[in-house]
Amino acid sequence: MKNGLFFFCALIVTVATVFLLKQWLGTFENPGYVLIGIGSWSMETSLAVFLTSLIVGFFLLYMFFRWLGWLVRLPWQLKNRSRNIKFNRSQEALIAGLVGSAEGKFEQAEKVLIKHASNSGAPLLHYLTAAKAAQSRGAFDKRDEYLKKASAQAPGSDVAIGLTQAELHFSANQLEQALETLTKLHSIDATHVSVLKLLHQTYQRLGDWQGLRKLLPTLNKNKVLTETEIKMLEIDAFGGLLKQTIKQGSLDEMRLLWTEIPAHIKKNPDVAAIYFAGMINAELGAEIQGELVETLTINWDETLLLLFGSLPSSDVNKQLDIAESLLAYHKKDGVLLTILGKLSAKCQDYSKAEDYLSKSLAIDPTVQAYRLLGDLYSVQGEEHKANTAYKQGLELASSGVASQVDVALEI
Repeated sequence: MKNGLFFFCALIVTVATVFLLKQWLGTFENPGYVLIGIGSWSMETSLAVFLTSLIVGFFLLYMFFRWLGWLVRLPWQLKNRSRNIKFNRSQEALIAGLVGSAEGKFEQAEKVLIKHASNSGAPLLHYLTAAKAAQSRGAFDKRDEYLKKASAQAPGSDVAIGLTQAELHFSANQLEQALETLTKLHSIDATHVSVLKLLHQTYQRLGDWQGLRKLLPTLNKNKVLTETEIKMLEIDAFGGLLKQTIKQGSLDEMRLLWTEIPAHIKKNPDVAAIYFAGMINAELGAEIQGELVETLTINWDETLLLLFGSLPSSDVNKQLDIAESLLAYHKKDGVLLTILGKLSAKCQDYSKAEDYLSKSLAIDPTVQAYRLLGDLYSVQGEEHKANTAYKQGLELASSGVASQVDVALEI
């Protein structure tokens, strides 16, 4: 349409020019003539005819070369048009694939994405989206095939492809493969936020606490997580390492690790409880009594309190004095009162032991307190009171079991 309009306008301009030229020459008495001679050949014509022929000839030559240029460009235009059509189809296929994946039509999305990937301006997106769709339907072989094709199509996108691969392995619980990929990515870019986030999650899922511990400074330096999240990771990492060393039975490693743990993590009740329990099980409770009491005074915690009560001590009276010093700040703590009753009984101060245990039961009745009270009465020869205490403890235990059964039945 555009070319036709141009031709029509050019023709009108040519005709108008010829007409005006002829009219102008007609105003002269002698309009002139043109003589052209070449060798023995000559041509004579009027000036009007010559100029008209010249203008028309120029027009014809111009249109001929314009048409010739269009003819030369035609194959390229056809090829470009075909490429544009394929490109537009690939863009539509990408959108259709994304929508299909979102709607759960994974196999359909996968087919349309792969069919048009080679003609797309962004084949990487096609293959990565297809890989996600393949995994969603459990086709792990296809997933890996698409990831390889993505790598071949976009060799400079190692991080993007590797991160997608790691995310897919992680979500499929293929943690070893995810860790292998993430380790390579970390060596390429040690500050990549998404790599660091997924890497620490993988370490956590694998229980690789040593790996997580080594990663903590990088996470902190690059502000990948908040201070609170970093602290929670530190607690998980050092707590997990302590459990591993205790399980391995390596007492020296456990002591060395404890010296390497930051002070603010040592004060955490959960981490401290793991270490103190390990030391008590290794019959080294005397070594940690002072540190246990210090931690307990900073962070009052029931587990730490129970560990203190279970410490084997050569000086029970001193242990009782320490426990009574804590009572000034926690007068209504049933667990502390139970421990005081237990320690008083060891010191053979039965009246004090009975008083502490009675107060504990008044605040928070527990099976352990009833058992200790029954033992106390039995030692003193008061079998009737002992049997009553034991009976109350059994009733409390059975009511607890019954309530758990009721909850289970409701669920």
